[in-house]
Amino acid sequence: MSRRRYETLSIANDCLIAIWFLLGSIFFLYPSMETPAAWLSLVGSFQFLIRPTIRLCGHMHLQRLPGNQWEE
Repeated sequence: MSRRRYETLSIANDCLIAIWFLLGSIFFLYPSMETPAAWLSLVGSFQFLIRPTIRLCGHMHLQRLPGNQWEE
């Protein structure tokens, strides 16, 4: 997996986080939608844990490649 793939994966994860929190915020405007809103917020919060995991995996993988392509 190249550096560009890790960056793309990280960007996609950030977009999903934004979607979950935006939808959750909209749902919180309607009392009948509070439970789904809470779940969307929980999913978004969990994805915040995924963000550093993607970066860490990228660092570890790319440092093992010949020529250490991670350094700029």
